[in-house]
Amino acid sequence: QVQLVESGGGLVQSGGSLRLSCAASGIIFSVFDMAWYRQAPGKERELVARITDGGRTKYADSVNGRFTISRDNAKKMVSLQMNSLKAEDTAVYYCNARRLVLERWGQGTQVTVSP
Repeated sequence: QVQLVESGGGLVQSGGSLRLSCAASGIIFSVFDMAWYRQAPGKERELVARITDGGRTKYADSVNGRFTISRDNAKKMVSLQMNSLKAEDTAVYYCNARRLVLERWGQGTQVTVSP
């Protein structure tokens, strides 16, 4: 059974930092592309950052230069370091694992940035 469990969300002031983590189980983690998505109230879910099985990264323009995605295949974890947070970064952040037609989601973790 595939499980993705996020942690690290919370409340932070604008300009602050948070680090999200996602622990995976039930998959051969190293062959999956991993990503972080977010969904703000009233908005569609959007891609924040992705890291491929080979370690290539891609970021949304809105977070490029502020967020860093990384993975630890030995620990089956993917992390998102978020710096210089803004109020518009407030959302539920979801961990995503994808390989070919197989895709799984975590339950989400709330990030709230106060102005």
